[in-house]
Amino acid sequence: MGSPLTTHVLDTATGTPAAGLPVLLEHKGEVWERIAQGTTNEDGRVADLLTPGELVRGTWRITFDTGAWFAARGQRGFYPYVAVVFEVTEPEQHHHVPLLLSPFGYSTYRGS
Repeated sequence: MGSPLTTHVLDTATGTPAAGLPVLLEHKGEVWERIAQGTTNEDGRVADLLTPGELVRGTWRITFDTGAWFAARGQRGFYPYVAVVFEVTEPEQHHHVPLLLSPFGYSTYRGS
């Protein structure tokens, strides 16, 4: 059984996976607590942010360091980072939080 929380980043300007993008995962208690971090693989995925049982109810945040990623490619982007905040109400279910990214826009949704 894999991570109960995964992400996938696609560069919609090029139609390719966003490999090498730093990702930070946090959980909100009284303050935001850093839980995990990773970097997208060649397929634009981070599949090992959590181990089974680590996903709990509450508010979570995935922050994508898009500024560093664009800078490493010699590009300028409008958003220095993208923070996606979401609520977990059924931690026993798999949660997938994808990001569609371009230098001047982004979109996210609850994936499967």
